[in-house]
Amino acid sequence: MGRQGRASAALTPLLVGAALLLAGCADPDDGGVSLEGRTLENRLAYIPPQCYTIAKVAALRHNPCYVCHAEAPEPNPNGQPELQQEYAFPQLQAGRVPRNPWTNLFKDRRAEVAAIADADMARYVAEDNYHGANGTLRLTERLAQLPARWDADGNGRWDGYRPDAWLNFDAQGWDHAPDGTPTGWRSFVYHPFPGAFMPTNGSFDDVAIRLPAAFRRDAQGRESLAVYTVNLAIVESLITRQDVPIDPVDERALGTDLDGDGHLGMADHIAYIWPAEPQRRMRYAGQAGAQQAAGQVHLAAGLYPEGTEFLHSVRYLAVGNDGTVSASPRMKELRYARKDGWRTYSQLRHTASIEGKEQALKPENPEVFPGNAERGLSNRQGWVYQGFIEDRRGQLRPQSFEETVYCMGCHSGISATEDGSFAFARKLRTGAAHGWLAWSDMVHQPPVPDPLRTDGQPEYASYLRANHAGDEFRENLELLTKYFGPDGREKPEAFARLATDVSSMTLPSPQRAMALNKAYWLLVREQSFKAGRSPVVAPATNVYQEVPQDATTGVEEPLPAPRLAAARDVAYPAH
Repeated sequence: MGRQGRASAALTPLLVGAALLLAGCADPDDGGVSLEGRTLENRLAYIPPQCYTIAKVAALRHNPCYVCHAEAPEPNPNGQPELQQEYAFPQLQAGRVPRNPWTNLFKDRRAEVAAIADADMARYVAEDNYHGANGTLRLTERLAQLPARWDADGNGRWDGYRPDAWLNFDAQGWDHAPDGTPTGWRSFVYHPFPGAFMPTNGSFDDVAIRLPAAFRRDAQGRESLAVYTVNLAIVESLITRQDVPIDPVDERALGTDLDGDGHLGMADHIAYIWPAEPQRRMRYAGQAGAQQAAGQVHLAAGLYPEGTEFLHSVRYLAVGNDGTVSASPRMKELRYARKDGWRTYSQLRHTASIEGKEQALKPENPEVFPGNAERGLSNRQGWVYQGFIEDRRGQLRPQSFEETVYCMGCHSGISATEDGSFAFARKLRTGAAHGWLAWSDMVHQPPVPDPLRTDGQPEYASYLRANHAGDEFRENLELLTKYFGPDGREKPEAFARLATDVSSMTLPSPQRAMALNKAYWLLVREQSFKAGRSPVVAPATNVYQEVPQDATTGVEEPLPAPRLAAARDVAYPAH
């Protein structure tokens, strides 16, 4: 390669971005993504890349599938343990399994990653692409000046979610606008879901929840932090199916028996009572309790009340001067979910039954999700989902219809979710705030041990043993060599450390963090999310490019995926 070629290869991504702008390849509202229409290039966009993993290698059986596909307790109607054993893809053409559409998995990006300077990468992830310099929210401003191609329903305005969370969380996890006004959003920390969602595999995630206005008001309709705190704890109890500790509260002021002892006094926990008993039942506090009594708000184990919202940011991995890896200011994605309507247990079963019959009658048909990219897509279980992702310049833009369909499979058809969501059922209860805090505050907390499942087994260690790897693709050699020797045997000292500190598994080394950041940045510059958004440096070798007809995974006996045990059983340390 001549001097000119070497100089071109070393051109930093920052200069590449500037060149694109100067060349007119990106305009002020971003280079060309349209939200109109529902056409899919990848008709199976809802089936994630992990489902194409080769599970059987010689005599060794890898089973990362059990965490998503196992028996599911009611009201989740999506128990499918058989999917641990077979590749049940729709046959879009009779007798033929489609090729793996996630072609970004097979690109060799090692040379491109090496050409990106660490300093440029660090500078990029340190930039905040959510907050504006003038005290605004960039994405909200952008949606107010709506380009025509983002106006899916043609009415001249943005009808989807407009970001209204400032991500300015206090020590109790409450979000506040710059003037101090509470937004209703509350952040919580949780055990990352095993596999791709662990930071060691590319991204930090943080999640906030918001309940409707009635849950934030007392019986007289006044804003009440005490009422809202209690109602969030009641929802946590319903979703985790456990008693939930709270700071002592006077039940007489709320008019609600929280601890289920039959009288109004001081309560230090929410009693999980389901199904309701003749003299004991769960009831929301304040205005929401009155609406519940009137049949306007509903309560059931495993289900969120109608109007619940989640906000989920996906971030790069920031590497500190001391080598610590944490969430970056820059977002890769912002994901939003809203429960638009209540579904009873029987209604959820009925919907699943209809879908099962349709699949049996027409196995060649892929799933269809109502909605559009502007208003969001429905999972047919009461929830609407919407997403925003980086454009070429690193600013957040709405996802296209196909890019949003990518999110739908995991939120509509697997056993791992509680009412369509992952994180809240996995909430930590650590520290004085009972787990209601931002991830940035976790640096001040003691190490978190490997959580126990309800069967008494440690979750992350169980995943390592079932999968014999720390990611679905088995490409994370850092974890593979940390926990297993060349002969495949476990390293006892590594598993012993994991038992007391999950960060030994969930966090990557600074070198791996930097490489994964660079691999993802290349996807951003390409805007090739339709071909996959997993940050892959070298081509994946443990993934089918085309699944053989009638292939099985080789898993002989499906594994259970018990939910996490109560916090008191895990014995989380408190500061």
